[in-house]
Amino acid sequence: MRPVLKILKVAGIIFLVLIVLIVALLFWLSTRPFVPNNYIQTVDTGGEIEAKYLSMGVHEVKYTEAEAPGDWKMFEAFYPAELEQGEDTYPVVVFVNGTGVYASKYKALFKHLASWGFIVLGNEDPSTCTGTSADATLAWLLEQNNDPDSVFYQKVDVENIGITGHSQGGVGVFNAVQNLAHSELFKCAVSISPTEEEIANAIGMTYTSTKTAVPMFLLAGTENDVISVEKLIEMYNGLSVPKVMAVRQNTNHGEMLYSADGYATAWFMWRLQGDQDAAKAFISDDAEILKNPLYQSQQIKMY
Repeated sequence: MRPVLKILKVAGIIFLVLIVLIVALLFWLSTRPFVPNNYIQTVDTGGEIEAKYLSMGVHEVKYTEAEAPGDWKMFEAFYPAELEQGEDTYPVVVFVNGTGVYASKYKALFKHLASWGFIVLGNEDPSTCTGTSADATLAWLLEQNNDPDSVFYQKVDVENIGITGHSQGGVGVFNAVQNLAHSELFKCAVSISPTEEEIANAIGMTYTSTKTAVPMFLLAGTENDVISVEKLIEMYNGLSVPKVMAVRQNTNHGEMLYSADGYATAWFMWRLQGDQDAAKAFISDDAEILKNPLYQSQQIKMY
């Protein structure tokens, strides 16, 4: 019996070691960034404007957070450090995260956009398709804008607020700009790889893209994305607002969150800060995005 007991003891130790390794792996997966911290150095660009706005901006970035209700856990804000001094106001971009990809898992993307002079907001909502948590996050910032004890007191440019989201968050973008308490405050939007409309509606992530009333930039990838090129074109054609679409070649669903960030940043710089260099990516027949060899199916209509 002793050899059997010895074997069982060794097997038990091996089993415990495996359990520890699995727990460690799951913890690592749960905490690792979804966006590489060095993505601005590794993502390829196909034009000077795309490269310019993929690089870091001139602003030092700071961070603050506040408790949020329930599964949302916390409201997170990245902002230019100089906001804490002076009387300037700053434009805002709300991020709507994808399924399980909370704001805390792509801080690099937030920092990048904030370095271009934006207050950038997110939260930890695991299910963002309704846009409700995005609306609540903006509401929190607007409350801070009226609170004399807040770092954001009278620092929010309420005339220049944008929104962007990826995957389920791309669905949330459409709902946030259409149906909710602060929908009319959004001046423009970027929807990145939104779940295909028919599929989303079938699984309860209901939205109607054609009701959109703000300028919209649509993006997706060619590889294993949650919306096909054909369906993205169909969505684009159904929009009756100033609009741009582009599909990044050889890029999968997860990579789309950050791979087109140069143009997403340029879009917000143009629409929310009036940056005319950024505008050249999107306006006229000579718009850079139309000629960029890294993209396909590019279309622009400014009405």
